[in-house]
Amino acid sequence: AAASAGTVSVLGQQMPQRLHEVLPRVGALVEGPAFYPFLSGTANLHRLDAASRHAATATRTARVAAALERVGLSHAAGKRVHAYSMGMKQRLGIANALLSPRELLVLDEPTNGLDPQGTREVRSLVRSLAADGATVFVSSHLLAEVEQICTHAAIMSAGRLVAQGPLAELRQAGETRIRLLTPDAGTASEVLLRLGMDAAGSLEAATPQPDGYVVTAVAAV
Repeated sequence: AAASAGTVSVLGQQMPQRLHEVLPRVGALVEGPAFYPFLSGTANLHRLDAASRHAATATRTARVAAALERVGLSHAAGKRVHAYSMGMKQRLGIANALLSPRELLVLDEPTNGLDPQGTREVRSLVRSLAADGATVFVSSHLLAEVEQICTHAAIMSAGRLVAQGPLAELRQAGETRIRLLTPDAGTASEVLLRLGMDAAGSLEAATPQPDGYVVTAVAAV
């Protein structure tokens, strides 16, 4: 699908006119990065780097070693990737994105499917990359994880941007709402009051809309 209107700029450069200038400054990790399972982490990065026309052959060995060290995989550099945990594979994917200096890193679901240890490893790595001056753009459906990693957030609904800004501002701007499905609204209201939850004298009937939004009608009880 093509955009109907508007312009796009990345790192201050107009796109797609400046595409070839900008792409070498951007690294990316797609969800579930693919590697050659029977090659080592080092061998995989060598082959991926060789596929980039912007990569310098003379510095490849040093850059691969530096990227593996940056993501904490130096100890497993010679191990075949099929023996890597999911967290290690995610970090290897980030190492691939770091083979050249990057000003912007785009990470798609970097912690999806990871165990708690793998999640902590990737979370720590993302924070350290940001601390080093890179802008890290994380796409995720795990909102609790986003809250622990990011300083700013944008929320999309049905292809529309519905909110964006610093996390602290988004927290202050919103309110907590709990939706209950019940055949007896009166009894539900009484139970909530006994639990110390004030229903504020009303219940809401919510109707989902095709565009993803929800229309609510408030009725007094």
